[in-house]
Amino acid sequence: MLEPITTAPRVAVCLAPGSEEMEAINTIAILKRAGFEVTITSTAEDGALILEGSRGIKLVADVPLINVADEPFDCVVLPGGLKGAEHFRDSPLVVEFVKQHHYDGKLIAAICATPAVMFISHQLFPHSIMTCHPAFQNHIPTHQLRVKRVVYDKNTRLLTSQGPGTAQEFALEIVTQLENKAKAAEVAEPMVVWPNMHYDVLPRT
Repeated sequence: MLEPITTAPRVAVCLAPGSEEMEAINTIAILKRAGFEVTITSTAEDGALILEGSRGIKLVADVPLINVADEPFDCVVLPGGLKGAEHFRDSPLVVEFVKQHHYDGKLIAAICATPAVMFISHQLFPHSIMTCHPAFQNHIPTHQLRVKRVVYDKNTRLLTSQGPGTAQEFALEIVTQLENKAKAAEVAEPMVVWPNMHYDVLPRT
């Protein structure tokens, strides 16, 4: 009997000028550790693949977003950083990319300022619960805001998180939602994550 063919989840990580480096790199590294197919996209208007992050660190993309905008992904990841979040908000291409994947029922994952600056501005998730960086929580309507490190709305498949210090938890929750908790634990064990991140190691056989 032939075993079913399985393919790794495809994830598009969007980078912008001013994206927060820890949020981007932590997420990319953890998703790659999970064996996911990660495409790092540049949302710069000129298609530049080398972008300066929020702390002046150079971030390198694989491809301009416009080159893969019509491709299907299982998840779209949007790091924060205020300037990066504002860039996402002001980019019709990024907004439509997110809208299409949300319409298709795919996971949308955003962290730091991005949920407040981009999503609320465009009313992309008017019925979703979400969190964001504490400095931007007043942008989110009270009935939607959850003051937690990581928030997942299972009804709309929206995952949000608070900032650089929650980036590992954010990325591991993406692994959980695209695979399962056991896979997240498998990835977390060799990383020596903080015990309070609640990713128990798998039982040894």
